[in-house]
Amino acid sequence: QVEVVESGGGSVPAGGSLRLSCTTSGQIFKIITMGWYRQTPGAIREFVAAIRTDGSSWYGAAVKGRFTVSRDDAKNTLYLEGLNLAPDDTAVYYCNPNPPRPHYWGPGTQVTVSS
Repeated sequence: QVEVVESGGGSVPAGGSLRLSCTTSGQIFKIITMGWYRQTPGAIREFVAAIRTDGSSWYGAAVKGRFTVSRDDAKNTLYLEGLNLAPDDTAVYYCNPNPPRPHYWGPGTQVTVSS
C-alpha cells in the first residue's frame, strides 16, 4: 500500500501564491513521472502539471506560466508552486503518478483563493 500525503494548502487572497508538497512512501517515486491534479465539487479531476525523472515538465492550460512543478527524489517529495492565484484555482489538489494510478490517490490538500 502506497501512502501519499499532500500538504501546504490553505486560504490565499487573489494574486497571492502557494507552495504545495506531496510526500510518498516506497521507492517507486524515483523512477516514475509524477503529476499534480485538482478537483472542485461536481467537476472531474483536472490535470495541473507533471514532471519526468529527468526534470522536464509540462502544464495544463489553466496554470501554464503561473505554476511550477519540481521534485526532490532524495526526499520522495513533489512540489507545486503557484503565482498570481485566482478564485478559479480554488480546488483540492492531489499528487499522483502521470498517468494516474488508482492506489495513489491521497486525501489531497484544499486551496481556497478569495477574491
